[in-house]
Amino acid sequence: MSDTRGHRARLRRYSKLPVWVVEDHQEVLPFIYRAIGSKHLPDSNISFLHFDSHPDLLIPVNMPADTVFDKEALFGELSIENWIMPAVYAGHFSQVIWLHPMWAQQIREGKHHFLVGKDISTTTIRVTSTDYYFLSDGLFVPEDQLENQKPLQLDVIMVEPYKLGSSQDDSDSVSSTKKPKLALGGGESPAAADGDAVTLRSDHACQAPSCSCSGSQQSQRAASAAEILDILKTGDAFVLDIDLDFFSVKNPFKEMFTQEEYKILQELYQFKKPDSNLSEEDLVDVVDARTHQLEDLEAVFADLCDGDSEETVRGWASNPGMESLVPLVQSLKNRMEVPDYEMVHQAGLTCDYSELPHHISTEEEIEHLLQSVYCLLKSLPKPTLVTIARSSLDDYCPPEQVDMIQGKVLDMLHSLYGTLDTHLVYSEESPLS
Repeated sequence: MSDTRGHRARLRRYSKLPVWVVEDHQEVLPFIYRAIGSKHLPDSNISFLHFDSHPDLLIPVNMPADTVFDKEALFGELSIENWIMPAVYAGHFSQVIWLHPMWAQQIREGKHHFLVGKDISTTTIRVTSTDYYFLSDGLFVPEDQLENQKPLQLDVIMVEPYKLGSSQDDSDSVSSTKKPKLALGGGESPAAADGDAVTLRSDHACQAPSCSCSGSQQSQRAASAAEILDILKTGDAFVLDIDLDFFSVKNPFKEMFTQEEYKILQELYQFKKPDSNLSEEDLVDVVDARTHQLEDLEAVFADLCDGDSEETVRGWASNPGMESLVPLVQSLKNRMEVPDYEMVHQAGLTCDYSELPHHISTEEEIEHLLQSVYCLLKSLPKPTLVTIARSSLDDYCPPEQVDMIQGKVLDMLHSLYGTLDTHLVYSEESPLS
């Protein structure tokens, strides 16, 4: 990691690796802040290794940027999709590595360097990234509109489950070179390891028993593991973060609404991707239009919460692009006595340029992904702490699978790092320290 040995020497060390298991993902942030406060983590230049089917890199749209300097107020503002960027703006995270399964494609692969700062016109947190992920939420502003700027390096890397057998067909090998992926070898069960930091091997080869991945997979994995190791070296410490929906994920809104209702939401909230060659001025116009679109839709459903009379619905439906409100509300009222219009709006906000990832994995698929994660972590240093989100009460991780996945992940961490100091925060029986 970076050559700040004096800084690092002042950090305290945990006797056992802390693992904090929460339900909703934003609930991990207080434990990271606690580690900063106790000097186990530095207050800046932390690398954040984030395994998840969702980036969680949005920003509370209307939250004043200065809220990040009042941690109790901050924690009350956050939700599952927007808890990482405030920690970047506060100066704590400098490198975020989003490792995602192949069914999650919300941000383009590769390296992203951009600024996170306070928008001088709105005093909210905004970014200079022009990726669709940020444009669709109205979060882009030009650099000269940001103050208190913090640079962020975001690396987006796909984790591909290891494949059985000793060979792949040529077409698979060729196509796999088009994007940075982790196609990591794995075995039937991770080998036991003591509690010391992982010793790095020059070839980064997976040492799991019965490793059966092909030569092309091994070389892919070695390149990606080396890349991640280089990123971690630029930080002063790193946090390992795992959302259990990385291994199996649902789009809960698909079960909440009929196909026709969901299709109408997609039409109402759609974000048309702008051309890639637009000027900065044009992108500002795109963001302004998107912001007004979302504000109008928020107003619609807030009004419907107060009363969904036919007159109210048709009044809103008379606006351009809102015509489909009439059949949407009629369908909802036919199915339920009192539609939850706030939830309808929240569902709509997930319908922009792509759907939420939805892939309920088989147990075999989960095992293969676990082996990939194991082999990657085996090639990296020991983290300062681990945070885990179950994401099951809102159905993002299938509730019928979450305990099984959690048990396998904790077993994997134990095999890598030895005895763990595990806190089941979501459980009332948890012995919190």
